[in-house]
Amino acid sequence: MPTDPATRQIWFINAAHFVCHYMLLILATAVLGMVAANGAVFGTEYGPVLALGTGMFVLYGIGALPMGWLAEKVGRHALMAAFFLGVGGSLLLAGFVSGPWGLAAALGLAGLFNAIYHPIGTAMLVEAAGDRVGRAMGNNGVFGNLGVASAPVVTALLVTQAGWRWAFLVPATAALVLGLMWLREPPYDARQHIKNARPFPQIPPAVVRQAVISLMLMAVASGFVFNAFTLLIPKLMQERMADSPSLLPLVGALAFTATLFGGLTQFTVGRMIDRTTLKRVFLPLALALVPALLALSFLRGWAVLPVAAIAAAAVFGQVTVNETMTARYVAPALRAKLYSLRFFVGFLGAAAASPAIGYLHDAFGNLGLTLMVLSAFACITLACALLFPDRPEELNPALWTGSAATPAVAAE
Repeated sequence: MPTDPATRQIWFINAAHFVCHYMLLILATAVLGMVAANGAVFGTEYGPVLALGTGMFVLYGIGALPMGWLAEKVGRHALMAAFFLGVGGSLLLAGFVSGPWGLAAALGLAGLFNAIYHPIGTAMLVEAAGDRVGRAMGNNGVFGNLGVASAPVVTALLVTQAGWRWAFLVPATAALVLGLMWLREPPYDARQHIKNARPFPQIPPAVVRQAVISLMLMAVASGFVFNAFTLLIPKLMQERMADSPSLLPLVGALAFTATLFGGLTQFTVGRMIDRTTLKRVFLPLALALVPALLALSFLRGWAVLPVAAIAAAAVFGQVTVNETMTARYVAPALRAKLYSLRFFVGFLGAAAASPAIGYLHDAFGNLGLTLMVLSAFACITLACALLFPDRPEELNPALWTGSAATPAVAAE
């Protein structure tokens, strides 16, 4: 473990990002084994069992809203301890339930604790990153993406080798261990460790409003697309490339391969962000996503894999850009609250993904129409990318001083 307090905090926040996204996608792959081997308990239909995760995503979204306020009351360090221990304990319960309602309740509790991560963890990451926010966001995004990519392949192996319960018990143990380690970590305060930190610049209010409006509008659309795409990848690979129950591990491996490209994109995007304006990175990603999702609505066979990789790269690359937007246009004192609001809005869209996929798949028998719907939502994100400001002051904050005569509402 690094000795520098800021670096240690970043490593813990990165690990938390992995846990956050991994636990959200356990059910998406476990369901494929649950309906095959536990039909008497969970039924034999994919859609209804996948919908048991709806409460998890709803509470994941709603729970994000008060986190900025709670951080002021109990502290960010305490909330992150609750994240690790709460998620771990909830997944432990999920591994021991005896029916669908118990599983839905345990996952809902896990979603509530999971709501802590993004508004609080992201604010802590930005604080510890100092002037290298893009790089830190990119690296952090890789960890989140590895959680997304690992969940299908690890879950598939655990379900195949040991049964669906172990798909929840193993990550539960890992989260609890991380929580105990975090409790031994002293709280980090950037003001005590970073000397000569630059004050946040005075950004013109009109520019701040343009950025925040664009960010909030895209939060709903991109939240839905991100969650739906990551949920349906295992089913897409099974439906188009490996439709035999005995090939479940292959489904997980294919899903891992596709989403791994998203992690590589986040790593690259994080470094690009520190060198250019956000819009010049965001717009090409938004442009690539729409045709990729449309192509996936009808492609079959091995052609699905590279196109899914392109879609994953665009989806995950956008996440890194979106989270950096707040760091560049909103003052530190307001970030936790705005992250809470932004992730609340985004997770409302994300919460609709699970029942929407289940309904559309059961109604039409495949994922074709689902992917067309996702491409329509991706068009909204593209419009928001066009709306977002493209200001050279992002790279040289000192230039904001002369960009307007009025003081900025976002400045400290």
